[in-house]
Amino acid sequence: MSDKPLKKILLVDDEQSILLSLSYVLKYEGVEVLACNEIEQAEEALASSHFDLVIADIRMSGLNSIEGLELLSYIKERFTTEVMIMTGFGTPEIEAEAYRRGASHYFTKPIEIPTLLQAVAKLGIPVRQC
Repeated sequence: MSDKPLKKILLVDDEQSILLSLSYVLKYEGVEVLACNEIEQAEEALASSHFDLVIADIRMSGLNSIEGLELLSYIKERFTTEVMIMTGFGTPEIEAEAYRRGASHYFTKPIEIPTLLQAVAKLGIPVRQC
């Protein structure tokens, strides 16, 4: 049994397949992963527990939505949690806005798993080797 504190990751995406695959990839010894498919679930989880990292999709309810960016701002105003943003519909303007709001990383879907794991490891969160 490790004496290192447990690291916690919160995944937020409306696509169940993304939540399942990223949960599988990120769950590792000493790492707990919670997946939410709604922004409200994510806000409730953040209110009740500390997370070391949130990985959130930008668009949760349609082509023009930006809930993920709003969640990013919500987190950065209230917590010290790192936030990574992902999207399948990125533009240079949205990427710039994500970084302006405090994202530590911006991914375009489909996410390259080795790149994701490298970014997560840089935050001090244990990851499996690919």
